[in-house]
Amino acid sequence: MTVSFVCRTESPLPVEQLFDRARSIDLHVDSQRSSGEQAVAGVTEGLIGSGQEVTWRARHFGVPLTMTSRVTHLDFPRSFTDEQVKGPFRSFRHVHEFAPTVTGSIMTDRVEFTAPLGVLGRVVERLVLARYLERLIRDRGRFLAAAGHDGSRHDGGSPAL
Repeated sequence: MTVSFVCRTESPLPVEQLFDRARSIDLHVDSQRSSGEQAVAGVTEGLIGSGQEVTWRARHFGVPLTMTSRVTHLDFPRSFTDEQVKGPFRSFRHVHEFAPTVTGSIMTDRVEFTAPLGVLGRVVERLVLARYLERLIRDRGRFLAAAGHDGSRHDGGSPAL
């Protein structure tokens, strides 16, 4: 069964800047420090672009997971879509949409996924996994929308933007 949710995040940043922050590998890693998420193959730093892939390694629910995603659509600065090409889900699609506002911009995250779970797992999928993923996406959105973080890598590397 496919589960979906939508998160909206307002930001004081211009739409172009928020768009690039959302496709920054470095900022994604920074926003997911609690799960130890790292980019281990494909585009591993800077901005990911159309047709490019990144392989993520992280620990969620105490389980090490690896997932490869590809940017399947990019329309700067309005939207981009990434989809799992290999990983723990039967399917995973994340549409990122951006619009200017009077005070900055708004980012809308639309996520659809199907977990590899049987009939009993559908309850877990909807009640546990969906809530967990929605919280991750919401927290990531708040992190990206904050005007104070410049995208610099903590290891002394250059800024992502």
